[in-house]
Amino acid sequence: MDSAPLIGGTKRRASSRRPDARFAVALMAGLALAGCAAPPKPDLRLPVAYEGPSADAAAPASLDRWWTRFGDPLLDQLVDEALATGLDARDAAARLAEARATKSGALTSFLPQGDPSASYLKQRTKTGGAATDLRITTGDFDVSWQVDLFGRLPTASRTAKADFAAARFAYEGTRASVAAEVADSYFQARGLAIQLQDAHESARVQKELYDMTERRARAGLSAVADADRVAGDLSQSNARVASLEAQLQAQKRALLILVGRVVDPTASIAIAADVGVAPAPPALVPGDLLARRPDVREAQARLAAASGRANLARLALLPTVSFIPGLGYSRPSTGGATTTTSLGLALSQPLFDMPRLLSQAGVQKAQAAQAAIAYERTLRQAFKDSEAALVGLDADRSQVALLTDGEARAARAYRAARANYGRGLTDLQSTLSAEQAWRTTRTQLTSAQVQAVRRAVQAYQALGGGWPVDRYSSVASSK
Repeated sequence: MDSAPLIGGTKRRASSRRPDARFAVALMAGLALAGCAAPPKPDLRLPVAYEGPSADAAAPASLDRWWTRFGDPLLDQLVDEALATGLDARDAAARLAEARATKSGALTSFLPQGDPSASYLKQRTKTGGAATDLRITTGDFDVSWQVDLFGRLPTASRTAKADFAAARFAYEGTRASVAAEVADSYFQARGLAIQLQDAHESARVQKELYDMTERRARAGLSAVADADRVAGDLSQSNARVASLEAQLQAQKRALLILVGRVVDPTASIAIAADVGVAPAPPALVPGDLLARRPDVREAQARLAAASGRANLARLALLPTVSFIPGLGYSRPSTGGATTTTSLGLALSQPLFDMPRLLSQAGVQKAQAAQAAIAYERTLRQAFKDSEAALVGLDADRSQVALLTDGEARAARAYRAARANYGRGLTDLQSTLSAEQAWRTTRTQLTSAQVQAVRRAVQAYQALGGGWPVDRYSSVASSK
């Protein structure tokens, strides 16, 4: 009689523990779901307009192939070659192919799992002098299919698509950078060609001045030291010609390697000694960077992917239900084939693994917050780059206009001083000073012209040019 209450009491305590355990699991899952809130949204505010730079309102807003606006067929050819055969472009294409394959396999865990199997067994048994052969043919097909009750599949699908979208924008960003690098290298080469042409012209002028001073010295109209002084300047000019020839050859080789023409001779590229005029970019607003810059779009996609992974980590705390059908077949040689079918459900609820899953959920939530910050940082850097390039381009174009006028005046002053020296109306020092002033202004003009076109390249890249923006609409990028 004393044992009955004890047994009854034990049963009551056991039955009271089961609801408490279920409640604890549900409470932990609820707390985990509450703790895995959406990451903070990035601050995407930008000024309504850029400060100060001039823009061409008539210029087309499409910047897919901005390099064609320079009107240089050789530049167009080099960029196209680099995008087709350059190492960076090919590497970007390979990375995109990898991302595409990764996306294809991202959802395989949600497909039915299981493989058919078959076996054939031949067995011989000897008892005394008699032998018995037994042949058994078997086949099984057991499948496990996870039933998606909580939206894991669509969440995983959106995450995989966001990862692939980020890879596509990284691909387009690399190609845009390749185009800008080729254009920048090309204009550097043209700047060196201008300097080389100027150096040849300076050497020619120095040679003429040397001949003039030597004739005047023989005629007793000037000191012999004047000819020696000009001869020293002529040697410097010839040395500068040799140095610039080497620099131009090295720059042409770098350009050939960049576009994938490693074995071609540097003479295969005819670099003109002229950079032309830097075209004005179209009138855009900072908010356009959200759609135009591939790195900004990539950061946006990475935020979506990180948020998706955070949601998947949150959903991992919930139960998993699997549908388990099966089919078996067995046929011994003695006859009597057997077919077995099964159908069942399996339920799994994390319990002892809950601390690890909670930790993973916290990690994914923090990484999503970091992705939001990275998105915001990328956008701010894009605005900084674009405004700096536009303001710099505006200043460069003004500097070119001023130096063009100054170079023309310095050239006229030098020609007048040289003519007066030939007539004996002025001394050699005045002539050389005028020549030095003209050379200095000419060098500054060349540098400003090269800087202007290179800044234009920076501006077009900073504004998000060099890739087909319209092909990646906000709707298409999420598919």
